[in-house]
Amino acid sequence: MAISERENYLRNVSMTGPEWIPCYCHISDASWSQLREELEEVLIRHPKLFPNFKKGQRDYENRDFGPAHRANELYTDAWGCTWCTKINGLEGQVVKSPLVDWSNLETYKPPNPLVQGDRGLANWEKRTQEIEKDKKECHLTIGGLPHGFFFMRLYYLRGFENLMIDIANQAPQLSHLINMVAHHNMKIVNKYLSMGVDVISFGEDLGTQTSSIISPAAFHKWVAPTYQALMQPCRKAGCLVYLHSDGYIMDLMDEFVECGVNIINPQDLCNGIDNLAREVKGRMCISLDIDRQKIVPYGTRKEIRELIEEEVKKIGSPQGGLEMVCGIYPPTPPENIDALCSALEEFQTYWRE
Repeated sequence: MAISERENYLRNVSMTGPEWIPCYCHISDASWSQLREELEEVLIRHPKLFPNFKKGQRDYENRDFGPAHRANELYTDAWGCTWCTKINGLEGQVVKSPLVDWSNLETYKPPNPLVQGDRGLANWEKRTQEIEKDKKECHLTIGGLPHGFFFMRLYYLRGFENLMIDIANQAPQLSHLINMVAHHNMKIVNKYLSMGVDVISFGEDLGTQTSSIISPAAFHKWVAPTYQALMQPCRKAGCLVYLHSDGYIMDLMDEFVECGVNIINPQDLCNGIDNLAREVKGRMCISLDIDRQKIVPYGTRKEIRELIEEEVKKIGSPQGGLEMVCGIYPPTPPENIDALCSALEEFQTYWRE
């Protein structure tokens, strides 16, 4: 009898012999807006990766891309940060920060996450019902904090350049701001832990194309204590800790292990396949973020297949510890998405064949 997807996932993370490599392909609303019916034809050919998709289920003409994802629309979130994007379906960036002037910190009040989400009212009753339903159906249960939950939140509030100067100068107000954001996040973590979820996901971007945004020493001083405060209770409760970060983060991997990360989601080519295989494989489960800058959007079918094959052979193992995740964004054409899906399906059971 085949094991469930949940059991396979847990075996993969614990490196106790999954039956297949978990593979996920997430398609951005921007790509849906660009490709439409062409994309539908690709998904129909890959029901294993998209089991719930049906042709015609998306209304392209009346799609609401959501707050901070609608082109040329200013949106102010619950924290008082104003966002803008230039492309429908892609999250924008903060263009106005409420704490640019430290004098505003004394009277500033963050939102209560038990009542107010970042971009709308929180509905914890509905979320609890969804998780209970997943439990009854033996699905993996996942809780998560908003992308940009801590380090990015600090510069959303202060402005990026201001925060970098704050860190360099060890601004005395920074500890107060950090404690405020950490306290907010802890409420969300505790809520999910009370539901008994399998995984809590933490996501933000800590790297540039070639280095971490802040040094390992600065990360250790200003970021790691909050990461530990949020992640260690998860570990103690038997809940897996998933951390996403775009950019080069190899210099922070030791810190992530110490903080309590079980599953790390790094970008492949940015960090280097060989680097990940040599320095991370076996220490944390690698939820590998497949290239979205070069080969997948611009490469040939052969190059895409070779990339997936190399990653599975170098980072994968019969014991597990590798899952594959790919986000699809413009200008990736339909034929390349099809090539990627075919390669994922081909190598998903490589170590079991």
